Amino acid sequence: MQNKKYKIALLVGGASPERPVSKSSSAAIYDALTKLGYQVKLIDPAYGKNQPDEEKDFFDEPDKYHVSSKNYIDAINSNSLDDIDIVFIGLHGKWGEDGTIQSLLELKGVCYTGAGVLASSLSMDKSMSKIMFQHFDVQTPRWFVVDRCDTNYLLVKKKIKKFFGFPCIVKPNDQGSTIGLTICRGEIEVEKAVQLACKYSQTILIEEYIPGHEISVGILESSALPVLEIKPKNYLYDYECKYTDGMSEYLVPANIPTQVSTHLQQQALLAYNSVGCKSYGRVDFRVTDDWKSYCLEVNTLPGMTSHSLVPKMAQAIGISFEELVDRIVKNSLK
Repeated sequence: MQNKKYKIALLVGGASPERPVSKSSSAAIYDALTKLGYQVKLIDPAYGKNQPDEEKDFFDEPDKYHVSSKNYIDAINSNSLDDIDIVFIGLHGKWGEDGTIQSLLELKGVCYTGAGVLASSLSMDKSMSKIMFQHFDVQTPRWFVVDRCDTNYLLVKKKIKKFFGFPCIVKPNDQGSTIGLTICRGEIEVEKAVQLACKYSQTILIEEYIPGHEISVGILESSALPVLEIKPKNYLYDYECKYTDGMSEYLVPANIPTQVSTHLQQQALLAYNSVGCKSYGRVDFRVTDDWKSYCLEVNTLPGMTSHSLVPKMAQAIGISFEELVDRIVKNSLK
């Protein structure tokens, strides 16, 4: 096969709270890459120089070695990438989606999949990306940020009531997979919600809650994929609903008016381009019952598990998971 000439390093795991999700994504990606005929080398940057010999040890629990973000430099600076044509980033969350690993790979002079350093860092910083959305005329929920080192809860509650009221969303400014997220229905829940978010981030995002539909739009090679609607079993599309079988229903194409779908695809492309993304990504929205859309965030390394949204959207237009992975690789090599 022609693909045999390409050597790919697949980055697995990582040190963020989303490590289990990264392992799941990477296992699916690894299976697709090997079936496509690529030569694949597994690397867990959180292990540093101590990489497992057996394939299963990259995906199994418990972890084979000590996990730390401090090991990333050793992993990337080792000779394991010397003969690699491209790095497929299978990481999620901090140190994977925030420009950290991208910076190290660029210093190493290695090609990689997904967005570059600036786009990754902008997208992971939810507040900064929302500023970019506004500049590019993409509607986003009202918000403000709180520094965890200087939290005046009385002032936070006053600002919530002044800017948008309850319910509201409290979440870490630079995490994914709804980790550390709380929906606050009243003042009494604010302090606990902020303290939870503080476990995961230096900066806390407090955001207007938009009732309605949970919507996502994937981007592949600068084109919007079909709009997908998520119907979670819980009140919110939380971690449990994202990664547990049967906890969410997915409708793709979404059962919404055609003009709304077209508008969402346009807004998704605007948001995607506003932070400088490339290759592929996913843009998440909340849409009210009268079809007003609000962009929440751009995901530069969207999940690639059996529960993940971009593969479902691609499948809706006849793109198999293996073809999706292949197109990501080929597009990144251009």
